[in-house]
Amino acid sequence: MLTQKKYRFVFIFIAIVVLIFAFAMFGASKPKKVDETSSSNPKPALTVDTVKVSRTTLDAIVSANGNIAPWQEALIGSEVNGLLLTEVLVNVGDNVKRGQVLARFSSSTINADIAQAAASLAEAKASAIEASGNANRARSIKDSGALSAQLVEQYISTEASTKAHVEAAEATLNLQRVKLRQTTVVAPDNGIISARTATVGSVASAGQELFRLVRQGRLEWRAEMTSADVGKIKIGMIADLTLPDGNVVKGKVRAVAPSIDSQTRNAIVYVDLPGSSAKAGMYARGKFVLANTQALTLPATAVVIKDGFSYAMQVTQAENAVSAGKNSAPIYHVKQLKLETGRRSGD
Repeated sequence: MLTQKKYRFVFIFIAIVVLIFAFAMFGASKPKKVDETSSSNPKPALTVDTVKVSRTTLDAIVSANGNIAPWQEALIGSEVNGLLLTEVLVNVGDNVKRGQVLARFSSSTINADIAQAAASLAEAKASAIEASGNANRARSIKDSGALSAQLVEQYISTEASTKAHVEAAEATLNLQRVKLRQTTVVAPDNGIISARTATVGSVASAGQELFRLVRQGRLEWRAEMTSADVGKIKIGMIADLTLPDGNVVKGKVRAVAPSIDSQTRNAIVYVDLPGSSAKAGMYARGKFVLANTQALTLPATAVVIKDGFSYAMQVTQAENAVSAGKNSAPIYHVKQLKLETGRRSGD
């Protein structure tokens, strides 16, 4: 009896194991459901934005480089010779007005020459008075025969000679007075002192440079332009200059050189810089705004420079793309295009 129960239990256990194995095999052999969306639309590895080429209004710009220099620099020199410089009243960077005293020379020698010239003039005038009296008396008795004709002519000639001596003495006196005025050096125009070589105690020679003056404090940018671009520049155009410190100042074209330098093949464009922070001697870059024109544009980020050339990626949708499913995304083609770029404005 016990043996039959034992065999029955073993049979039931074996049956359960067979059923479990059969179910496992059936589950393994059953095809899995395919996620069409995940297979046809894989996750993108890189996300990009696409833009269209647009037509935009841009400024036509011509760039140039050049030095900043004084509009006119006056050289102020000594007009007297061999005089001691006793005072220097201005220094580099000072603003001066027309007629302002800049320096003084010793005038003691000139004052002595003036006194001597004045005495010579007085002597010449006295001789002229005497000669004039004699000539008048000779004329009054010329017809009486008391004096010979030769003597009368001599008196008249002496009168003319003494008058000439008076005029010469007056000219000498005036010359010494001019020299006295020249002992004071004055500014010929309003402006800024840009250089000074005058030193107290030195003896100057005629024509020696004492100061340099930037007339009216005006500066100009002398832009060097190629012969191909200079014809585009007109008087009155606005120029934007970028100074070495990064500041941007505006100028106005005053003149365009009428000729091209035969060595550099460049022409100079003179741009006035009124009231700017520029300094003479700076080297600046700038640009001239010519006109507003229409242009095809792309964002600067869409243009890639490679091996010295510019490229952009053109994205087009495939015409005969086979859909992998009802909800599948369209298929695109990407092609690299070589570009010929023109102007650049901002981004």
